[in-house]
Amino acid sequence: MHSSKAQVFRPGGRLGPAPSCKYLFGYGSPAIGIRLGISLLLSSALLTGAGGVRLRDLVLIAGARDNQLVGYGLVAGLANDGDKDPIYTKQTVANMLQRYGINVPPTTLSAKNVAVVMITADFPAFIKPGQRLDIQVASMGDAKSLQGGVLLQTPLFGADNKVYAVAQGPVSVGGFTAGTGGGGGATVTKNHPTTATIVGGALVEREIPSQIVHDNAVELLLRDPDFTSASRLAAAVNEVFTNSARAVDSTMVRVQLPEGASAAPVDFIARLENLEVTPDAPARIIINERTGTIVATSKIQISSCAIAQGNITINVASTLDVSQPAPFSNGGATAVTPRTDTTVTENKSAIITLPELPTVEKVAAALNTLGATPRDIMAILQTMKQAGALQAELIIK
Repeated sequence: MHSSKAQVFRPGGRLGPAPSCKYLFGYGSPAIGIRLGISLLLSSALLTGAGGVRLRDLVLIAGARDNQLVGYGLVAGLANDGDKDPIYTKQTVANMLQRYGINVPPTTLSAKNVAVVMITADFPAFIKPGQRLDIQVASMGDAKSLQGGVLLQTPLFGADNKVYAVAQGPVSVGGFTAGTGGGGGATVTKNHPTTATIVGGALVEREIPSQIVHDNAVELLLRDPDFTSASRLAAAVNEVFTNSARAVDSTMVRVQLPEGASAAPVDFIARLENLEVTPDAPARIIINERTGTIVATSKIQISSCAIAQGNITINVASTLDVSQPAPFSNGGATAVTPRTDTTVTENKSAIITLPELPTVEKVAAALNTLGATPRDIMAILQTMKQAGALQAELIIK
């Protein structure tokens, strides 16, 4: 095994160290590369044990998972920016008032200063009663903005319909709406003023039981399932804890607790998390046509093939000519006549033969020689895949 550092392909066929985690696909000057807006990530496929990835960054511990909470409540104090009197808002306000012994018909209420909202939160594993959670608040009705509002006490339910936390407090909106609106007015809106957050806005009332040790073993779940990575992970654990790990499938590695570790499983897991593992990276190309971005791993291979790259450009220009009648003519009138000019330009391109290319660096060099645009490169890669010459998974988003 050897260490492979990420490199960026430079114009002219030179390889240099990558300056960051995202690289420009150069086929011309750097300025042209920036304007074309195409990027190529050259990731390392082989890592040494010393340069590997910590196990904690590759896996989750089975049983130590988050849960989701949701609640329905009211935000008050919106200064006429609230809901425009929908019936469910009025009914919610009336239900709240009944808790304080005030019984009024919903139809007699005004809802301009309040808004019905949905509250969501992630409930981490092992969190205890008395700790606080960050929450997200989103308007459910037609309120203009939640700016300046206060969330009234709202219970947060889990999937089992039990209350696990209670939310309350002033909301923090990351946007605003300003202006008069309506006919003849103008309104300026920044970001989304109808969504907000409250840092530490929920108080935990109930703990969700979590169990991380099953039959004197812990189960490691790979974030990116892969048979090779699971096998390497088990081997790395067995180097430290002999014959304790076994790869069950592409996602799970079961590790038996060694003798004496059952009394302190947290200490054992902490030692596991700091082990370094050599993950496997599949040969994969991801194309985002919306942003013109191409991301690839370094294991891509291309079989021998020939490529011809070129395109036809058609320009159609329409102009309006004015036809004037002859002087002193009877019944003549000025007429507007359209005129259309069409030109066709075909870019010439020779057929380039590519030998078998073992690395993504050479693939990039070959495509650079074509002088292809970002969309041309995307089309070339897709056609290579259809021809069976591209030995990589192609994902188009």
